[in-house]
Amino acid sequence: MIKPSLFVSILLSIILLTGCSTKVDEDEGKNNLSQPKDEKLAEDIIIDEDPILTEMKNMTLDEKIGQMVMAGVVGHQLDDNTIELIEKYKVSGFILFERNIKDSDGLLHLINSLKEANRVNNTPLFISIDEEGGRVSRLQKLLGKIPSSRKIGKIDDEEFSYAVGNTIGKRVKGYGINMNFAPVLDIDSNPQNPVIGDRAFGSNEAVVSKHGIKVMKGIKSTGVIPVVKHFPGHGDTLIDSHDSLPAVDKDLNQLLELELVPFKAAINNDTDAIMIAHIKYNKIDLENPATLSPVIITDILRKQLNFNGLIITDDMTMGAIIETYHIGEAAVKSVKAGSDIVLVCHEYENWTTVINYLKDAVKKGEITPERINESVYRILKLKNKYMLTDKPISNININEIINHTSELLKQY
Repeated sequence: MIKPSLFVSILLSIILLTGCSTKVDEDEGKNNLSQPKDEKLAEDIIIDEDPILTEMKNMTLDEKIGQMVMAGVVGHQLDDNTIELIEKYKVSGFILFERNIKDSDGLLHLINSLKEANRVNNTPLFISIDEEGGRVSRLQKLLGKIPSSRKIGKIDDEEFSYAVGNTIGKRVKGYGINMNFAPVLDIDSNPQNPVIGDRAFGSNEAVVSKHGIKVMKGIKSTGVIPVVKHFPGHGDTLIDSHDSLPAVDKDLNQLLELELVPFKAAINNDTDAIMIAHIKYNKIDLENPATLSPVIITDILRKQLNFNGLIITDDMTMGAIIETYHIGEAAVKSVKAGSDIVLVCHEYENWTTVINYLKDAVKKGEITPERINESVYRILKLKNKYMLTDKPISNININEIINHTSELLKQY
């Protein structure tokens, strides 16, 4: 929707270009804008004023679909499949795991190689990682430990929480990583939960909100994109979604009182990206897990909570999805539900299947071009906001990062 103020600017531009009088009757102006000729001119002006729309206008369907998929990397260096994902499939980015990390020099070389390979494309890569601290830390062996979120919550010092986030951001940015799937905003409300535990800042919404937002801001302060997770909340499950699909019997009002509080706080504090969990909320959507649910993604997250940023799925190769769904069909359902990026962490066949299913869904009319454009716009907007580039990093000062971490932890 075009804002009224923009319509006025467009009107004035049209008037000046056509040599008409600058005094326009309001009703007459409205009539002029309703005519097809003026609508087309207005559209052209808007595109010219928005570089993202201009870029999208020149993108192929393959490029747009590629931007909606994030893949993994198999080993310590580029292989033919990874190069094909970049050159042929135009993927939006990659997520790195411990399997990709041999040593600091090797990790830096891998990331620089990904960026170098992507120079055939016009859009820079998201290079992402799970660096939460505690037991989910891919860089721990290289750079030392970061305290768990639970410990941060127990320390209960907002300045320290911000400093931890800033340190995490510096650790990942040092290697050229520009997106971090952290912090965790789940609430550790169920002692029998097998997957969250000390990954949460606490067992109540106030503690999680306070310290989760500070860590998020600390990460963001370094120029790294924090992705808060796992919406709408993984803290009250009895099953690990890596293995199979958890189900929770809570209604929306119950979620609004507890699980959704930290996510609402993150949205109010300008979070850029949110990861959706593979959890089924039977009282909200009996048919679909959150990742595939238009009720949870579009109706609740987009409309009710007013989130306009990037929505990324949790890994679609997790047991919660592949035990029940065909991964290509699940990807299509997720995009139709409102997801912007489908995260596919493992196996070349899964990566290409997801891309091809999304492309076929557009060609068959199952997913509209408008739906694709909505997501691609958000993706490019975020990459532009953080001024991402594929410029390589020549070296990394490991000792400086390690010393910075040590000095931080000496305070507590």
